[in-house]
Amino acid sequence: MVENTKKKHHLIEYANGPSLEEINGTVDVPKNKGFWRMLLAYSGPGALVAVGYMDPGNWSTSITGGQNFQYLLMSIILISSLIAMLLQYMAAKLGIVTQMDLAQAIRARTSKSLGIILWILTELAIMATDIAEVIGGAIALYLLFKIPLVIAVFITVFDVLLLLLLTKIGFRKIEALVVALIVVILAIFAYQVALSDPNWGAVLKGLVPSARSMSTSEQVGGMTPLSGSLGIIGATVMPHNLYLHSSISQTRKIDHSSEKDIAEAVKFSAWDSNIQLTFAFFVNALLLITGVAVFKSGSVQDPSFFGLYEALSDTSKMSNGILANVAQTGVLSTLFAVALLASGQNSTITGTLTGQVIMEGFIHMRMPLWLRRLVTRLISVIPVLACVLMTSGQSDIQQHQALNDLMNNSQVFLAFALPFSMLPLLMFTDSKIEMGQRFKNSMWIKILGWISVIGLTYLNLKGLPDSIAGFFGDHPTAGQVETANILAYIAMFLVLALLVWTIIELYKGNKRFEQQQISESDK
Repeated sequence: MVENTKKKHHLIEYANGPSLEEINGTVDVPKNKGFWRMLLAYSGPGALVAVGYMDPGNWSTSITGGQNFQYLLMSIILISSLIAMLLQYMAAKLGIVTQMDLAQAIRARTSKSLGIILWILTELAIMATDIAEVIGGAIALYLLFKIPLVIAVFITVFDVLLLLLLTKIGFRKIEALVVALIVVILAIFAYQVALSDPNWGAVLKGLVPSARSMSTSEQVGGMTPLSGSLGIIGATVMPHNLYLHSSISQTRKIDHSSEKDIAEAVKFSAWDSNIQLTFAFFVNALLLITGVAVFKSGSVQDPSFFGLYEALSDTSKMSNGILANVAQTGVLSTLFAVALLASGQNSTITGTLTGQVIMEGFIHMRMPLWLRRLVTRLISVIPVLACVLMTSGQSDIQQHQALNDLMNNSQVFLAFALPFSMLPLLMFTDSKIEMGQRFKNSMWIKILGWISVIGLTYLNLKGLPDSIAGFFGDHPTAGQVETANILAYIAMFLVLALLVWTIIELYKGNKRFEQQQISESDK
């Protein structure tokens, strides 16, 4: 009798192998070819990362920031994009050099209990972005096809079927699809901005950083320049992108025994990332310019996706006659809804991959991507569905505002999770033990990295009181503001305490790893 040795696969399995093992090292790259041929071979992972920098969570903050403060916050979009390029470069380098994603690297240097806590924290951040995707996708379906919101929310669950199909066609084709959707989004907003004929001199002037962008004394529509800046920063630099990039940078098949091949992979991954993030910068800049130049100043009273859609078909709100004529046809509003749907689908793909990365890395558990997507999407649907049902008897504007508030308020979890991805990433890539002498961060990368990490952590924590107060509505009472401040300070203490615990464990873990290397070299 011949024994059947075929491996049985279970829905949930133990995983402690290469990051995203199914696609790890599956994309061939040529050797000793020209620059453009090599860049094309390495292009793709950067697009999946860039998606997170232009997801539906960015739209409202950028457009509203433009409506309220003209081009003042352009510099914040630029600075956020440059910081993103720096952090993503380090994330890709970590994956290529160490052959571990960020979650695996953290877990290898910390205890099981801390690993579980960081996994839960990161899962909450992913679910927060998923809520924005559910809202964006459901609203896009409603606007395009007049599908009732409750049904549209449930339809977003079935994008798992799209993901299931994509897993069958290969990772390279997934990258191509994501790039195509990015081009669609970029083209739509470029078209609208071109029709608006903005003041390009003022746009360029807005790129120069100004102290006014951090002011709290000026207030328009309940937003200060500081709160607008924090909204843009919070919606731009997200923790899950660092985990994702450290994993998918390993999809290229290279010889890890050759330092030259590793250096080449790091170089072209950086080019890929920076090019794609430049596209993301242009998308976010176009969103802000849309708020300034497409609409008449202060004309958009409802910053939700519903309000923006309606405003794009309202000729009285357009800034010039050409836009008004096009808006009358419904083209502008339809294109906006198409871009919103494309953005949500892009984020679906990357969010699911990231969820698998952190699950495998932190708690060594694997499940099929379709199941992973189904579980997280069903959890994310619950608060959205509850919001829709609770406001069903209210006016349309109240319903729209409630969904917009839910999307914005859910992003508070990103502020909690971001330091726990940035700080370990910087510690690992600064370390000669982890990266080797050639690939550890140079002095200027280290300096810029620490400035970015400390600055972003400070700004995210500084914005916590307002973020928590947002859960009480647009006009919280004095008592609610005081409660929000107390909760924020408790949250800050817990975040800082957990950061200290993480740093101590990472430091001890690095020392253990160093001793292991010394012991192995002595044998």
